[in-house]
Amino acid sequence: MDTVLIEGLAVEAVIGVYEWEKRIRQHLLIDLALGWDIRAAAAKDDLDATLNYAAISERIRDYCTANSFELVETFAERICELLRNEFAVPWVRLTLKKPGAVANASFVGVRIERGEYRTSEVN
Repeated sequence: MDTVLIEGLAVEAVIGVYEWEKRIRQHLLIDLALGWDIRAAAAKDDLDATLNYAAISERIRDYCTANSFELVETFAERICELLRNEFAVPWVRLTLKKPGAVANASFVGVRIERGEYRTSEVN
């Protein structure tokens, strides 16, 4: 399996446990590593045979706009579920960063992996 990357995806979301956080949109950064076999796409130079970075990024942004969360943990889980269900991604590593949440820290966040990373067979 190969890895498709989307790093530093900036989104705005309602996220937080405090009442003031539930009334504002906050800046989040998402890094994604997506397991995918890119050989078919590379052989045919065909976008339909690989993961469409733009479509995935837009779907995540739309999801952020339509939903709110208290915990970054919940948000991370939901994004992984979305990617695995809607884009048939077998393995996801997601890093979610919430800048400015804690004084003297660049960001807080979580990194999770979901699914099974399968090694490619050698032909």
